[in-house]
This record gives sequence, C-alpha cells and structure tokens, in this order.
Amino acid sequence: MDRQQAVIIGAGPAGLTAAYELLTRTKIKPIVLEMSDMVGGISRTINYKGNRIDIGGHRFFSKSDRVMDWWVNMLPIEEGAEASFTIKYQNQTRDISHNGNGKGADPDKVDDVMLVRPRKSRIYFLRKFFDYPISLSAETITNLGPVRMAKIGTSYLQARLFPIKNEQNLEQFFINRFGKELYLTFFKSYTEKVWGVPCDEISAAWGAQRIKGLSITKAIMHAVKKPFKKKDVSQKGVETSLIEQFLYPKHGPGQMWETCAKKIVELGGEIHHGAKVDQLHVEGDKIVGVTVVNQQGEKRRIDGDYVFSTMPVNELMRSMDSEVPANVKEVSEGLQFRDFITVGMLVNKLKIKEDTPQGEQLVRDNWIYIQERDVLIGRLQIFNNWSKYLVADQNTVWMGLEYFCYENDDLWNKSDEEMAELGKMELAKIDIIDENEVLDATVIRVPKTYPAYFGTYDRFSEIREYVDKFENLYLIGRNGMHRYNNQDHSMLAAMTAVDNICAGSTEKNNVWDVNTEQEYHEEAKK
Repeated sequence: MDRQQAVIIGAGPAGLTAAYELLTRTKIKPIVLEMSDMVGGISRTINYKGNRIDIGGHRFFSKSDRVMDWWVNMLPIEEGAEASFTIKYQNQTRDISHNGNGKGADPDKVDDVMLVRPRKSRIYFLRKFFDYPISLSAETITNLGPVRMAKIGTSYLQARLFPIKNEQNLEQFFINRFGKELYLTFFKSYTEKVWGVPCDEISAAWGAQRIKGLSITKAIMHAVKKPFKKKDVSQKGVETSLIEQFLYPKHGPGQMWETCAKKIVELGGEIHHGAKVDQLHVEGDKIVGVTVVNQQGEKRRIDGDYVFSTMPVNELMRSMDSEVPANVKEVSEGLQFRDFITVGMLVNKLKIKEDTPQGEQLVRDNWIYIQERDVLIGRLQIFNNWSKYLVADQNTVWMGLEYFCYENDDLWNKSDEEMAELGKMELAKIDIIDENEVLDATVIRVPKTYPAYFGTYDRFSEIREYVDKFENLYLIGRNGMHRYNNQDHSMLAAMTAVDNICAGSTEKNNVWDVNTEQEYHEEAKK
C-alpha cells in the first residue's frame, strides 16, 4: 500500500470519530466496516412513516470542550438559541453565542442544525411524578408521606455516619450515597428491571461510571443555586444527572453521524455496509488485516496498518486467527450484555398533563422513568419534547416505550404485534394513556445495548492485558471497551487513540483512562 490504511470496525460514534480524525489530522486512509445498513450504532435515528425514533435518548452534552467543539463544527447551533458557552480548545477560546457562533440558522428553514433543548425527566411511581434526581421538594414529601420520609431521613443519616467500607457492589454504592430506604424506594427495583440481576451482583464500578458524584447533598445544593445561574449549555460545574439543557440535532442523533459519514466519504474515506468481520489476521504483535463477509456470503481481506475495533469484545476474541490464551477466552465468553426493545407508539393524546398558566399541555419530560413494579416497561420517551421535527403530525404524541431484556428471552421473542399490545396495555394500566387513543406502533430490537458489569467483568483486566500487546489495535466505543460509556466518552477514546498515532506512540493507557469527568474517574480508583 502506498498510503497507510486504518481498518475501523463499526460505524457508531467511536468508529466514525476515529475515521474523521484520521482524515483531518493524518494521511492515513480509514476504511469503515459496518455490519448494518445504517450509521450511528445505537445513536442512529430510525424513520417510521415520518416519525423518528431516537434509540435510548441521546443528549448532546459534554464537559469536554473538545467534544463540544467537534459537535458544533459538524452541525451549527440554531439561530436565536437561548444559550451560550465558551470553548477552550487547541489554545483558542471561542464563544458560542446565542446565534450559534454566527453560523446558526432557523431550524424551520434549514435541516443541518442543532437545537438547544430543555432537559426534564421525572420518575413515575405510585401513579405520581417525582423529580429526577430525587429532590426534597414539597411535592416529593407529600407524595411519599410522613412515615416513608422519616425512614428515608433516618437511613440517610445512618449511611453518612456509618458508611459501608470498601464497597464492592452496586447495592452498597447506592446505600452509601442515598441511604437504604431511598435505595429500596427508588433505585433497587428499577435498576434490577434494567439489568435483570440483583443489585448486589452488579459491580460498584457501574455506579462510579454512571452515577458518579451525585448525592442528595449535591442535588439540594443544585436546587438552591439554580435561580442564580446564568444559562450556559456547558454546565461544567454541574453533575451530569443534574444538567438542565442540552444540544440536539434537529432530526435526532443519527443526523450527526449521517453528516459525519458524508464528510468522511467526501474527504476520501470509505464506509462499507453489510460488512461483517470474519477474521482478524495476526502477525507477531500486530493485526495486519481483516477478512469481512458481505450479505451475499462473499469474503475479502482488507489489510491495514492500524485497526480500531468497536465490535463486542467476545466477538473480537473469536475472530482472532491466532491462539487466544485460555484465560482470555474464558473471560471474554463470560462477558454479558443487556439487550433492549423500543416500541414506537403514536397516540392522539396522553392522560397525564402539565398544568401551566395557559392551561393543560403535554407533559414536558424528555423521558419518564417508570418505577411501577406491576409493569415491565422501564422508561418512556416523549419524542415531541426532544424535537418537534421528530413528529410528523404535531397534533399527535410520538413515544418510545423502552424494555430491557436478554436476547432470545421470552420478552425478546414476542412478536411485534405482541410487544405493541403489551406496551399499549401497560401504559393504560398505569394511567398514562387510554388504549383507544393508540394510532400506530412499531417495534425495534437492539442487541448488546448495555455492556454488563457482572458475569466475568471483574476479570476484564486479563483481556485488556492481552489486547494491549497488539501495538496497532485500539479498542474503542461502548462494546469495544465493554464499558457503559456515553457517546462523548466513546468519541474521546477514539480521539485519544488518533492522538497517540499522531505522536508515534503505542500508548494505550490514556485511551482506557478516558472519562470526560476525570474527578469521577479518580473516585472509581479509590
């Protein structure tokens, strides 16, 4: 090859970021191999009869200036947005002002734009709404009642005075930060609904990764300071769970990655769809090529000087054409994933309403955490509140009903008709809709959505030690690193890997260490 090539497995946020960074910063040509016919991974947008589905809900928010800069350069902010922030990156300081740095446009007239969206999510429990994260508001106290509130207060004080030392599992993590009673009320059943295993069997590392520094104290302080804060979409001093606004592509998260993919091709990169990895070819301490098989069953080999993998780690290990150590095989085969089903449901109206001075309106939540224990649904997205452009008819309500399952379990194997009927029945059961208001529904199954922090996860270092020996192999992305990353973490891992290539370094530790909130990364090490 006259020009160096990088083979990139997967066209999700990590893979496409790596490809774009290589094209704009090096002379290395990226060849992206994507098994599906879409880009964006779980950050893709699915169009169903003009109604768009965001799988899982993707807020475009990061405490990394580098990522924020990348996003707004890919898609400018809408004109007249009531937000501003300052980016400090590459020795330059830029103010992204109310008009999107002068590049913004009216989203009613232009498609390629990012909206500034208010963030609101609540918990639905006891057929009532509670703030998320839980706050000690008058509404919360009234809804819970004096007896339960007394238990919550007592157990919280006990947890602060006598914390569990050397916490090992997620149950201990929650109790140390919120007290046993609040854990039992709001965390235990929902978390076990999501993961399908008891909290005491999930590593505390999950909490360090996802909940990080959030606590009751920080939630209260945030509420006290809120009236005095200026609007700033960067929100650098705010816990991720407490942010109040975020950026969002007009047509959903997939628009960001469709735009990025188009630019990659324009810059000379390649993206191949329907390309499933069959083998990784090993020579010494390098991966020298990848054999892929297309949808017709035809195989071809693509040689590469660098390989970036976002495929599930167990599939990566199975693809190696050299002998993988027995212990590494054992750990990789024991890694587990939680899978995901979204039921897109179109209704005339909801039973739940928002009381405003103008009268009753559609609730403002982006998503609602369903804590009710008599239904299987875990979370409800209301796409109208992410972007009105996701909804074909503004007189309807377009929702995403989210179910957590294991691939090929009873829930996964239900027919589309059965899943749609289950969703309709459950929302009616908990008084969110009337069944006769449902207009249409579609079902989307997403395997390997959430890398799990149980199974053999506690031995993942054995896999890392093995793969890091291959000096030109970089594991990035949620499944590539078997880490429950947000998309900005996945992007930063890709960027850091390209940084290393530009520097002529075979360093890997800084890729594994990526976390946009480094103080929480330090917490995980304690």
